[in-house]
This record gives sequence, structure tokens and C-alpha cells, in this order.
Amino acid sequence: MQIYEELIARGLIAQVTNEEEIKKMVNEGKAVFYIGFDPTADSLHVGHFMALCLMKRLQMAGNRPIALIGGGTGMVGDPSGRSDLRTMMTPETIQHNCDCFKKQMSRFIDFSEGKAMMVNNAEWLMGLNYIEFLREVGQHFSVNNMLRAECYKQRMEKGLSFLEFNYMIMQSYDFYELFRRYGCNMQFGGDDQWSNMLGGTELIRRKLGKDAHAMTITLLLNSEGKKMGKTQSGAVWLDPNKTSPFDFYQYWRNVGDADVLKCLRMLTFLPLEQIDQMDAWEGSQLNQAKEILAYELTSLVHGEEEAMKAQEGARALFVAGESTENMPACELTEEDFRDGFIDILSVLHKSGLAASRSEARRNVEQGGVCAGGNTVKDVKAVFAKEQFGGEGLVFKRGKKSFMKVVVR
Repeated sequence: MQIYEELIARGLIAQVTNEEEIKKMVNEGKAVFYIGFDPTADSLHVGHFMALCLMKRLQMAGNRPIALIGGGTGMVGDPSGRSDLRTMMTPETIQHNCDCFKKQMSRFIDFSEGKAMMVNNAEWLMGLNYIEFLREVGQHFSVNNMLRAECYKQRMEKGLSFLEFNYMIMQSYDFYELFRRYGCNMQFGGDDQWSNMLGGTELIRRKLGKDAHAMTITLLLNSEGKKMGKTQSGAVWLDPNKTSPFDFYQYWRNVGDADVLKCLRMLTFLPLEQIDQMDAWEGSQLNQAKEILAYELTSLVHGEEEAMKAQEGARALFVAGESTENMPACELTEEDFRDGFIDILSVLHKSGLAASRSEARRNVEQGGVCAGGNTVKDVKAVFAKEQFGGEGLVFKRGKKSFMKVVVR
């Protein structure tokens, strides 16, 4: 199976502008393609996983990826999927986030010897002359067509700022500049970016002629993929200082039964034949499939050693008497105790299992908190320092969040 056919089989391709030519270019390793990443935080999250894995697959097949960092568009903010205006970032914050991105992307993409590039669109966007840009680029965009674009619909209800309205033109101009500067002949993006991408293809055609080759492909479920990065307690980051390898593993270990095979196909590099054999798995076998998914993705992001530790720590939670050595831990100090005791709300808050005491109270009242395997039903429950022992006491919130709490 060639790479384009594999992308289809894994459920990654939704729409293309010229399938036969795209298939030929990708299968022959002649695609120079880009995917954009706006630096809205100092870490990538699991919502970026699909794009990163796609870039890795295509590079392995001989194609050349360009990771476009939106240092320029980040000054505006993508309105797609937003009901409000994004927070404005300083140039210094944007640059810091860009530097963090490259470090994380290097685990997926080989940037050596011209095999891939990382480009910042601030190189061409920040120096543009406004009047010249309007005359040279703005004339090729119909306001009526732009207003019909999916990426603007949600924002129209609350009010779309002129700042955000420029985003489509800027993204389209990115493709034009990448085509002109680096020979980029293909762009990938989420299904919510389709209008922006078509705008880039049309801009190249209008400015450089009908024979200019520029292709667009959208990723199936990429909008859903962005939602993968969010949980009840916040985002699931690739930075181990924001989301520990254990919590990262647990996130994937607890995906829904209906999603596990889809995630295995789209996000792992396991052979499709092996994944197809899991289609008939049921019951406890589905839990095994989730363990495989969690291990593969944790290994991809954090390395095999951390993936193994996370797996051992997760299994220890369900096997009586097994060591909790590899479980994430939080340390309490003498100052955290009053007369040798600490209350459950403080434990949950200080350990990070709850963002606040009020959230901790709700968790306890809803019956979602356990300590040492026992459900905590009283919001006034307290624990003596001696109960934490030498190895600590394991606290659990909900089905996915665990923490071993020790006393220093």
C-alpha cells in the first residue's frame, strides 16, 4: 500500500482539489507541503497530534514538510471555532512559544540536512506595506465569499472584528509566499480551514498563472482532533512539565470504546493489518487495545522509558499491593498540616487534583474522590500525617486523575 492510499485507509483525508495529481506527487515523494501552527501557548497539545503524525508519515515516504509557525498570524488570531476574540500576545511571548514548538516537533520531524523546514510567517507578514498589500492581494478576495466561510460563522453572531476578518487573506498569502520562496506545492489543514486553503490556491493561480501547481488537502476530523486536547481539567499538553507522562498515558488509556480503533489508525504507526485484527476485540480486549494506544503515543512523545514507567504506574492502580513507584507524586510539608492533620479539600487542591477548594468540595460531594482505595464522602474528612506512611497515600479524582501524596 502506498502512502496516499494508507492515509485514506487510516481515515485522514477528507477533501482534495485534484486527487489524481496529489496522489501521484505524494506517492512519488515529490510533495513539499506545509501545515500551520499558531503559537497561542508555549506547548503543543494532543489536538496537534494528527498534524504532527501526518507530517512524520509523509516525510518517511520521501516528502518534505514545512512547519509554518504563525508568528505573524498569531498577532491577529484565528477566528475558526471561536465565539470570542483571542487574547492579544506580545512579540516576545510569540517568539518564546515558537522556540518551544520546534523543540517538541523535533520528536516527530527530522529537520536535518534539508529534510524539513521550520518557517515563521512573521518573515513576510510583519514587513508588509498595508496599501501595497491591499492593492496586490486584497483585490483577489470577494467579501461576499469570505462572509460565507465556515471559519467566520460562529464569530458573526457576537461580532467579527476587522482584525480577525484579515486572517483568511493572511493565511492565503502564506501559501503564496511559501510557494514562491520554497517551492511549497501542497498544503494540509483541518476541515475548518478549507475556505482559507482554497483562498491560497486561488491566489497563486491568479498571481502566477493557471499553470502554477498548488494543491490543498484537508484532514478528516481535525476539528475533532483539536477537541482531543481538552479535558475537564484543562488541556493535555506535550510538555511533560504541563502534563506528566503518567497523566498523558492515562488520558489515552481512558478514551471511549468507540474511539480507540480510530485513534490507533490515525495517530499510531502500528501496521494497519495489526489494528484491523482488533476490530473484533470486545470487553477486556478493548482495555488491552487502549493500553497499546496509550503506550504507543506516550512513547512517541516522551520516549520508551517514560512510557514504560507510565504503564507500570497505571497498572499498579488496579492491582492490589503492587508498587506505586512510577505514579506521579506530590509532596506535602509540615506547614501543610495543622496539629498533625490535613483536610481532604486541602489535599485535593495542593496535589493539583482540583483547581480550587470549591472544586474539591464539589468533587467530594459528587462521590468522585477516593483515598487509599476508599471513597471519601465527607467534605470535612481529615488525614493524619502518619496515614501517608513512607510510600505515601494514593488519591483519586474521577476515573482518570490519580496522585500519590507523600510527606517530606
